[in-house]
Amino acid sequence: MSLIGHWLNIYCFKHSGALHRCWDRGLVLANNADYLVVATKKAKVVESNGRRWFTKEPAVTIFSKKEWWNTICMFKKEGICYYCNIASPSVIDGDSIKYIDYDLDAKLFPSGEIRLLDQREYLHHKEKYKYSEELDTILKYTLDKIVSLMKEKKFPFDDKTIEDYYDQFLKSLSNEQHGN
Repeated sequence: MSLIGHWLNIYCFKHSGALHRCWDRGLVLANNADYLVVATKKAKVVESNGRRWFTKEPAVTIFSKKEWWNTICMFKKEGICYYCNIASPSVIDGDSIKYIDYDLDAKLFPSGEIRLLDQREYLHHKEKYKYSEELDTILKYTLDKIVSLMKEKKFPFDDKTIEDYYDQFLKSLSNEQHGN
């Protein structure tokens, strides 16, 4: 069954298996052996502590199925802002996308500036959840690779590709509203 055009819930877990946060739904725009692309607009987010909020900007998210990352591409006034989570490869489970978040994050701003985030939180969880040497190596390697892709503006940090997915999302929403 093709998932394109279907709405999926998104669940983010911690290494312990505890639910970290969930998004109410994302529209599947692409699905292949390597990644799943979904888009959201004013998605409801529920945190593990019960706090609820809605996303401010529309976003296209690329969930890697083979590599240790997913990237949220947020459409802001100044341009696309990329927030890359270092995370387990994503899996599709029924009507849900699931992954484990490993705290290390990299953010690429429209200006080209790159910021590494949550490194203290990563060290804390590495000790708390007893990440193996192998896992630690994979996560750090992935972060280095992501930063290189950001610098080179290669997929998934390619504005043109992400804008094309967003246009596809808007057309899908319009068709949904008009019953097509």
